[in-house]
This record gives sequence, structure tokens and C-alpha cells, in this order.
Amino acid sequence: MDGDAWTEAVRGSAASYRRMIDGAVAQLSDAELRARPRPGMNSVAVILRHLAGNLLSRWTDFLTTDGEKPDRHREQEFLDWEGDRASLLARFDAGWNALVNALQEIDATTWDRPVFIRGERLTVADATLRALTHIGYHAGQIVLVARLVHDGPWHWLTIPPGGGAPHDRHSAGAAASRDATGEQPAAP
Repeated sequence: MDGDAWTEAVRGSAASYRRMIDGAVAQLSDAELRARPRPGMNSVAVILRHLAGNLLSRWTDFLTTDGEKPDRHREQEFLDWEGDRASLLARFDAGWNALVNALQEIDATTWDRPVFIRGERLTVADATLRALTHIGYHAGQIVLVARLVHDGPWHWLTIPPGGGAPHDRHSAGAAASRDATGEQPAAP
């Protein structure tokens, strides 16, 4: 895979995680968004707050500054969110937009360039893979916590249980998307 194809794959993966996060959050009431399923577990709101802080820190001026910004207060990200839903989602959007904008700066010539996170030297490729892993981990948490706290029917974000055979019949031979949109990916 060449660098440009890799860049597009990274952008596509990030977009898929965002659709999954949005699909889960959209199904939650404000109370469910804040609900911790058990003591010591994070709510969806706390996870979104943490992701927002991480993304803002890592991806703001990511080619020129350390990814752990001095104004980030990571431990506070795990406190209950005191603001309203709109302000939480605006903060998450700001972090996500920092990621999306930074990914627009990456091309085939950028992957080997050095960047720093907490003083650790990484390549752009290493930092990006670390970020996608982190986002994927928390996207899974968001869906799991959302399912645990949600009262009512759940709209499946991937192929629902028992839906494998119908999905396969519908998408035979195609690389059908397994995310919340149900859209077919563009042909290579």
C-alpha cells in the first residue's frame, strides 16, 4: 500500500469510529449520557470528555509541538461532566476537528516525520496508529457503556445478532461497511 492509500485508510478508519460514537450517543438521553453503569466505571460523557482532551492536546499543532500540551489536565477529564450535553458535544467536536484537520496535513511524504508526545519521539505514522488504537478502544467503551445504561430498544451500529446471513446475502462479493451508516465503501 502506498503512502497516499494509507493516508486515506487512516482517514476512513477515523470517520468510521466517529460514526459509531455518534450512533451510540444519539440513542442516549441526557441522564443516560451521564450515567455510570457501576461505581468506578466511566460514563459516556466522561469518555467523550477524555477523548476531547486527548484529541485537542495531541492533534493541535501536532507537527510542531509536543502532543501533551501544558494546559491539558488529564485527570480532570475523568470527573463527572458538569456542563450540558451541547457543551460536551461541542468540546468533543473541537477535539475531533483537531484530529480531522491534522489528518488533512498528512500525506505520503509525512509519515516518517518525527513528532513528540510527552517528550517521546515518534513518527507521524506511529503517533497516528497510537491515536487510532486509543480512539477505537474508547469507541468500544462508549458503545458498551451506552448499551448498559440505555433503557429502551437499541439501534445496532454493526451487523445485529442473527443478521449475519442476511447481511452476507445482501453484500455477497462486496466489502460492505460494518459501521453505523450501512453504506458501501467506494470501490478501490
